[in-house]
Amino acid sequence: MANLLDNTALPSRLRHFPDWYYLLREFYNLYRFSSAGGSSHIRSHQKEVRHRLSRLIIQDPPLRQVQTSEKPVCANLSRALDIGLSYSTASLTRAIERIRYQLHWEFGYEKVPQRLSQKYAFTEIMGPKGPIISETLVLGLVLFAPGTTYPTHSHQDITESYFCLSGSISENHVGVYAPGSMILNPPDHSHRITTSDQEPSLLAYAWVGSPEILINPKMAFSRQRQKSTFTS
Repeated sequence: MANLLDNTALPSRLRHFPDWYYLLREFYNLYRFSSAGGSSHIRSHQKEVRHRLSRLIIQDPPLRQVQTSEKPVCANLSRALDIGLSYSTASLTRAIERIRYQLHWEFGYEKVPQRLSQKYAFTEIMGPKGPIISETLVLGLVLFAPGTTYPTHSHQDITESYFCLSGSISENHVGVYAPGSMILNPPDHSHRITTSDQEPSLLAYAWVGSPEILINPKMAFSRQRQKSTFTS
């Protein structure tokens, strides 16, 4: 079976990598069958993600080799995946398990704040910089250690959604989001994330925006901080 880590000549299309293809199908199902809770805004976003993803899968997008890397928080990944197998999103969790050793985890900062360096990382699954190349939709994962606070920030001209796959989080101290829950952040919406003290949290995310924005995403913190190519 083809592997993105192989050093030999590789096929260049999604169809040659079944594990990555099935991972995208699980993302599609997540946005197809999860409840919108009666919200027309959430329903519209779910539909937009599905349509963009469906078109990309049909197009059989190119894949690129990635240099795998881990961050300190990845020591919590096995626990996060184990927990995630107990919930309704388990099929996506299992698909992630199959490609977990082919992922490139990063901070998204030129210089990560010290207090986050042990507690946070993300990996892009599909997008302008991901192994699955896309200019119209970004999909990825975010991993938080227990007891993490991610500072207040907003994404410029990007609609962002999160699905909680394991653990639990709070956004802006309003409600607790357990596995299976979705959070929608409209463009320029300020949000702050905190995680429980006992377990790590694994989130799947989607970004919708124009190709010009997705290739060079911008965000702003509530206080002056180093700019990032990604934040959660």
